[in-house]
Order: sequence, then C-alpha cells, then structure tokens
Amino acid sequence: MKYKKILGIDIGGSGVKGAIVHTKKGKLLTKRYRLPTPEPSTPEAVAEVIRKIAAHFDWKGVIGGGFPGVVLNGTVVTAANVDKGWMNTNINKLITDVTGCPAHVVNDADAAGMAEMKFGAGAGHKGVVLLITIGTGLGTVLFSGGQLVPNLELGHIILKGDDAEKYASDAARKNQNLSWEDWAGRFDEYLQRLEFLIWPDLIILGGGASKKEDLFLKLLHTRAKVVTAQYLNEAGIVGAALAARARFK
Repeated sequence: MKYKKILGIDIGGSGVKGAIVHTKKGKLLTKRYRLPTPEPSTPEAVAEVIRKIAAHFDWKGVIGGGFPGVVLNGTVVTAANVDKGWMNTNINKLITDVTGCPAHVVNDADAAGMAEMKFGAGAGHKGVVLLITIGTGLGTVLFSGGQLVPNLELGHIILKGDDAEKYASDAARKNQNLSWEDWAGRFDEYLQRLEFLIWPDLIILGGGASKKEDLFLKLLHTRAKVVTAQYLNEAGIVGAALAARARFK
C-alpha cells in the first residue's frame, strides 16, 4: 500500500472539512479542521480554502476530496449547492495547482458510502445498500453486491413538485423552522419513494442530521432496516481518502 496516509477533504455547502486519514485502518489521525464555505463558493475561492487546510496540516502528499455534485473523470458536471462556476471545472487540476499536491475528487456522497461500506455500517453487506447523507442537500449512494453505482443524484427526484432536497433535507428543516417530528414526516415520504424505486435491503443515514437519530429515527416507517452511519459526518473525509488511495495506488 503506497499511500497509507492521505489528506481527506469534504467540500460542503456550508463548510469545508479536512483531516489526515490512515487509509488502511479508516481512522482520522488528526482532529478535523473546518473552514466556512466561502460566499460566493466559486472554484477559486473554495480552492483557496483547500489550500489553507493543506497548509494547516503542512501537507505535501496526496489529497482526496469529496464534492457536492457529479464528478466525471475529475470534471465537475453538476453543482446544486455551490456556485455554478464549478460547471466543467477540472477540480483535480485546480486543487493540484493551488496546493502542489496530487489530488483525486469524487462525489461527496459516494465518498461517504465508500467509508461506510469498507469500515462502517455497511461493512460485509452484499445486498442492495442505500446510503443517504442528510445536510445542505440529500446525497444518495447505492451499492449492490458491494459495488458502487457512482454519481447517483436521487436527492433531486421530484417530491411535492420540487427537488426532494428542498423538501426533506436538513437545510429545509432549519430554513423552514420545522420541528423534528414534522421534518421526519417529510423525510419518511422521501424514503418511501426511494424504496418504491430501488428496494434496498439496508438504508444507512449519514451527514450532520444523523447525529440526532434519537429525535427522528423512531418516526420512520420503511421496509428496509434503517441504521445511522458509524462515521457520522466524518465519512466524507475518510471515504475521500480511500478513493484517492485507490486512484494513486
């Protein structure tokens, strides 16, 4: 294993978080370092934040990233919760240019899923596993037989006449001042729609809202077993590092 230690970075709609990851163990070797996502969240502005995070750790090695959108061969092709200037940006090259470090970036939810399937709540599960990250948006990840279906954007299915994440994300709960019970009813609708489309055997809930499982998990009604992600909101960092390790091995 050439790269045991990789700087994992999770780019979110409200914050950019990083930590050095031991990829063989799936463990953070440092405390997370978080900086606010700049406004506007242009490629140049976010790249500067990533440079500051790398400098904070005095990092000179490989960087793995998770980005909130579809990333195809290093190029961003959707940007729902960040500046539209990201469209068609080669994010790998951008990060390498500003940090001097080799970089590999994948969809942020895919990164979280990789961590959970390798070391977390989905480890060893060979059926159909759906992971949902609940935050500014709704990131979705699907594994079948342990294999990832990349860039699955089911946070954007239509629910109540609009993007599902505008109705059932954690940002929707906060912005509309919903109680946890009211929000859980919305999120339950979303889960039932996904079950109708995908029929998963296991649903893993991650992202910031997953830390509040005691306030909403018992209010959900699904066929599949629902559990919270073991990595909680560290999954994106760990998974980004794992994806980079696979790329540069």
